Formats: sequence, C-alpha cells, structure tokens
Amino acid sequence: MTDPLSDFIRCLPKAELHLHIEGSLEPEQMFAFARRNRVALPFRTVEEVRAAYAFTNLQDFLDIYYQGAQVLRTEEDFRDLALAYFRRLAADGGVHAEIFFDPQTHTDRGIPFQVVADGLLAGMAAAERELGITAHLILCYLRHLDEEAAFATLRAAEPYLDRIAGVGLDSSEVGNPPSKFARVFQASRERGLKLVAHAGEEGPPDYVWQALDILGVDRLDHGNRALEDEALTRRLVDQGTTLTVCPLSNLKLCVVPSLEAHPLRRMLDLGLRATVNADDPAYFGGYLLDNYVRVATALGLDREQLAQLARNSITGSFLDAAAQAPHLARLDALA
Repeated sequence: MTDPLSDFIRCLPKAELHLHIEGSLEPEQMFAFARRNRVALPFRTVEEVRAAYAFTNLQDFLDIYYQGAQVLRTEEDFRDLALAYFRRLAADGGVHAEIFFDPQTHTDRGIPFQVVADGLLAGMAAAERELGITAHLILCYLRHLDEEAAFATLRAAEPYLDRIAGVGLDSSEVGNPPSKFARVFQASRERGLKLVAHAGEEGPPDYVWQALDILGVDRLDHGNRALEDEALTRRLVDQGTTLTVCPLSNLKLCVVPSLEAHPLRRMLDLGLRATVNADDPAYFGGYLLDNYVRVATALGLDREQLAQLARNSITGSFLDAAAQAPHLARLDALA
C-alpha cells in the first residue's frame, strides 16, 4: 500500500546539505567492517549497538560516533560507506548531496588523509556513474580540538582542494565558539573554499552571530537557536542564508522535546531559507525521506511548503546555476 505523502516527497528533487558520512555507518556495516579489518567491538550483536543509541545530548552521541568510526580503516571501507549512503539517497528521491567528513577522526588514529579522501571520492564517482547523483565533499574541522590541529588538516588536504567544495565546523559545540577558528576559516576562504559551520544547535544565538561575522559562513548548519534573537532572525531572512535543519537529529539529541514542537514551520513562516536533512541518519533513526515525512506529519506541512523545502535545498547548495536549473524545472513542473 502506497503512502501519498511519502510518494509526493520522494518525487521532489532534493539535495541533502547536512550529512556526516561517518554518521551513516549502520550497525550491520559496523560489524561487517570490523570483521573485514579484524577490529574488536565492545558489542556482541547489532541489537546491542542499537540499544546504545539512547542519547540524551550531543556529547553522548559523539562518544559512540567516534567509537564506531574505529572500524573504518581502508579506502574500500570509505568507498563502500559512501556508496551505501548514496543508494539510500537515491531511493529517497535525492539528486545531490554535500557530505561532511571528519579527517581528524581518522588521521588522529593513524589513517592517512589520502585513504579517507580517495575512498570517499571513489564512492562519489560511483554514485554519479551508477545512480546519477552528484555530490560535493565538505571537510569539517573538529571544534573540540585546537585551531592548530585544524591548520594541520588544511595542510594535509592541499593536494585535494580542487576536489573539496568547502570546509565546516562540527563536534562539541558548547564551549567551542566559532571565533576559536577565525584564522583557519580565513585561510580556507583564501584557498577558494566555501564555508559552513554548525551553530545554534546546542550553542547560543551568539555562536550564530560569530559564524556570520567572524567566520563569514556561506551557509549555516542547524541554526535553531537563532530564532531566540529577533534581530538575528531578521538578518538571516534578509541575507537569504540557508539553514540546514535536521529534525530527527534535533529530536534524538533532545534539542526539541517533540517533532510537534520543532521550529521548522515557524522558520518557513518567517521567510527563512530552511532545508531538511538527516545529519547522522544511522544514529538518529532516519534518512532524508524519513525526516521529511515525519516532520511534515508532525507539523502539518502542506505540499507547497514541502516543495519550498526541496527548492531551498537546491538553491542553497553549492551547485552552479546551470546544474541547479534542471532540478528547479522539475520542481516547477510539480507545483
């Protein structure tokens, strides 16, 4: 039996702009990669892994996220991880993705940057060839580490900067303001990279101001708490800044008490360029389509609002106008 809401959303050409590729590591993959690479896990079964996903905050999640990443060792692992994600995206009606990766999570445990980048780029190439999905790669600096570690990562990325679209800022937000990374973001901009940053998820509205004024971001990841500041909200509307909102992530990490209380509808009503994304789908209980369907159901979003979210994801992407055009034409035809 088909579901009209799911079918409609699946037909909308959508881009995913907030996806941590390491966060798409499903428990079954964790065990498969652990066997492949002879890595001991602290879990005996897939069910034990899923039971461990009972987070109460961002740090609880990050602790197991970094633990799971230990099984990723080879170029083949990163390629397989990426391609598995893109196959899910294709099934959800996704046409483009701008995926985050955390090189420091891997280089700090002895995995060369080249292994990670080559594997992900191979997965992206296979996705375009086999599925018709385009993708951009965004390198994220881990904000719980210092800025010098971020500079070291930028230096390691130098041979790949022609294949990396931008840099981001993720990991533990509270206590690690955007201002901590002002110099490395400036250096990244000077190398022609786009800039994004997580801000206003658990951190205060001031972190969003810093992301805009100190880092000079092109796009804002999360941004929920910006709504607490009327002047900040007005600025985001006036600038047309894209917000990469992650409903199921917000629910799982207790950023919102329920999906019915999620601010996404208010964002749209205020004129913010909000988008829907899965963040770390293996850990948060849903990929792109799941996020759309569940938040649409909870908030009573209509077809026009859903189409607007899909349009925002295309226009908020780093695709050039020529690459955006066919997707926008399809959306116009569905309107």
